[in-house]
Amino acid sequence: MAEFEVGSSSKLRTPPPRPPANLDLTPEQVKRFEINRLKAKAKQREREHAASSSSALNPNKKRPLEVVAASSTSPTAPKPEAKLRRDSRLGKYFEYDLSKMVNSKGGFLLEDDKEADAELRAKERERERERAKKALEPPIFLDPAKNPKCKDCGSVDIDHTFRKVFGCLVCNTCKNAKPEKYSLLTKTECKEDYLLTDGELKDEEIMPHLLKANPHKSTFANMMLFLRYQVEEFAWTKWGSPEALDAEYERRVSLKSKKKNKKFEDGLKELRRRTRETVWQRRKDQEHKHVFGVVEKDLDGVGKQVCHECGFTIDSQVAHTLEVEQLDSNLFRSLAKHLFLPFRSRGIFGGQVISQALVSATNTVDPAYALHSMHCYFLLSATPAPILYHVDRVRNGRSYCTRAVRAYQSGQMVFIIICSFQIPETWQPSKKPTPPNGVPRPDQCAFAWEDALKRADEPGCHSKKRAYLIEWAQERQQSFVLIKNAGWRIESNGDKVWMYWFKVEGMPACNSAYQKCILGYISDYQFIGVAGKTMGLESTSPPGPTRLGLMSSLDHSIFFYNNDFDCGQWMLYMIHSPSIGSGRGVVFGRMYTESGDLIALMTQEGVTRADIRDPSKAKL
Repeated sequence: MAEFEVGSSSKLRTPPPRPPANLDLTPEQVKRFEINRLKAKAKQREREHAASSSSALNPNKKRPLEVVAASSTSPTAPKPEAKLRRDSRLGKYFEYDLSKMVNSKGGFLLEDDKEADAELRAKERERERERAKKALEPPIFLDPAKNPKCKDCGSVDIDHTFRKVFGCLVCNTCKNAKPEKYSLLTKTECKEDYLLTDGELKDEEIMPHLLKANPHKSTFANMMLFLRYQVEEFAWTKWGSPEALDAEYERRVSLKSKKKNKKFEDGLKELRRRTRETVWQRRKDQEHKHVFGVVEKDLDGVGKQVCHECGFTIDSQVAHTLEVEQLDSNLFRSLAKHLFLPFRSRGIFGGQVISQALVSATNTVDPAYALHSMHCYFLLSATPAPILYHVDRVRNGRSYCTRAVRAYQSGQMVFIIICSFQIPETWQPSKKPTPPNGVPRPDQCAFAWEDALKRADEPGCHSKKRAYLIEWAQERQQSFVLIKNAGWRIESNGDKVWMYWFKVEGMPACNSAYQKCILGYISDYQFIGVAGKTMGLESTSPPGPTRLGLMSSLDHSIFFYNNDFDCGQWMLYMIHSPSIGSGRGVVFGRMYTESGDLIALMTQEGVTRADIRDPSKAKL
């Protein structure tokens, strides 16, 4: 051990004093001595450092400031960061250490302790060996007679791929020198140039082919390559000769060109049709639609109905007939003084009730919708008293809307109608019936009141019958609905058809909705009466089975197939009755324009009774 000199100070000195000269130390001993001295000095410094980190005061009488170690139990020791808490909304999930994952190239991530399937790897290696064996070229024999030779030049250096796939013995030199014979054709070239089908090209016995990866994209299907001379041999066999193949090719090209031209023409025609319809629809949308107000009387006392937007005025007699007063959004009322009670009738004219109900329903519908059908029932005979029309908005659809109108009088329901409205679909296909032929023109026919007066002037006419005909003729002369008799004829099925020309006198031009309401009024004229005429019943006949005892409408239906007609022009009304029995008769009607276009179809059933008593109730 090294000895330290003791003096006035106890502090160590560096370097230490030399040892006494009388000690003879070897260099090795001096070296060991110095090393031990340095070790002791280092230990001394560690003890001093440990003492200064405690609560002991430093030479300045202060507690040393040091960072508290993380492992210390002191309350001021730093705390480790808290781990992130898993969000409970994420549900259950599994945590993996991705740093320990390995890619086994099998589509799955495996941990270190899980190896890839060794069996699959072995199978893949086996498949690679099989592919390598197939790719090996066959050996060359020492005997030249055993080696296959090129059929063109006799060389033994043949292309083994052609031999194995196509069964063709040809060397690489001849293959490259004769592309017109040994070049490869794609499936598309075989179909387009040689007119072969998919079934023929997929048959390996007929057409062997070589599969190669698609050069355009690896995900596309493999290419099918065919040997040119084999394709040509099969094509000549199929078509007979190269000239026949060329003729068939030209025929197909011509047919394809015709189809292409036809498709272009059809597309152009469709474009023109849509353009015409678009222009027509635009014009129809730009047309003014009259919005009529209530009936107003001028200084002469004549009522008129005026359009609020353009000032267009409707004649008073027509306006009075269809006039209804709007009491609420869905409630309308007719005026008693304008209700028409026909000659010798039990109730007001049914056509007027129909027309007023249609006006009430039309006032609750968007003008874009057009009336296409109506079905109504006459429940009770209405008297010349105000009628309330209550409109039910049954349905409002995108293409169709429906309204139900109930007519009340004196607290009782006397009439009910259901109307259906549609947005016109002019682009849909249509079928028009054959216009009637052989019908006398309106200028060739006489008015119905003129025929009645002629019958009244016939000799032998009974006085009561004459009085009836004269009174009926006077009523018809006062009506704004003009009727001309066009006679009758027998149809091919044996039905007797009565024909009439109808026209509204002084009818100004108005919108389609108002025209249809007026047509509903006209359609009830001469309609159910055809059932009595078919049976030979007349109200002017003497009592008995040929006399008409009672005639009254039960229901009425109209189907509109024309939105562009004018009741102010002559219209042909053809009516026939196919069935009558049990005191009821049904009639069918067709309304045409003077040019032969169908306007509407009508049906009606009504009470048609002869003047005969029930035998079970006969008096004894």
